Amino acid sequence: MTTRTKPAAITLTPAAEQRIADLMAKAPADAIGVKLSTPRRGCSGLAYSVDYVSEEVSFDEKIETPGGIFYVDGASVLYLIGSVMDWQEDDFTAGFVFENPNSKGACGCGESFTV
Repeated sequence: MTTRTKPAAITLTPAAEQRIADLMAKAPADAIGVKLSTPRRGCSGLAYSVDYVSEEVSFDEKIETPGGIFYVDGASVLYLIGSVMDWQEDDFTAGFVFENPNSKGACGCGESFTV
């Protein structure tokens, strides 16, 4: 019997993977990776949040990257399936950018989204 690997809920661009490596290089001593979650926040309902994590949670999606482990909050996976996460920088801003096919709309300031 052959087992099929399930695709990751989210795809990371090389720039996002490099940013995770940069974050892990200066992470607190107890950090085991970084985690993406979608807390309720903003005018549209959900926001993207990336934070250090110090312990693994059993329902979180775990993605191994060259620079460290990236987790996706288990409760957020359904909102993120098929998304692409990128890191973009210019003269004025720097941050993770999400291309999320599940998003039905976003607020005017770009801080939150709805599904």
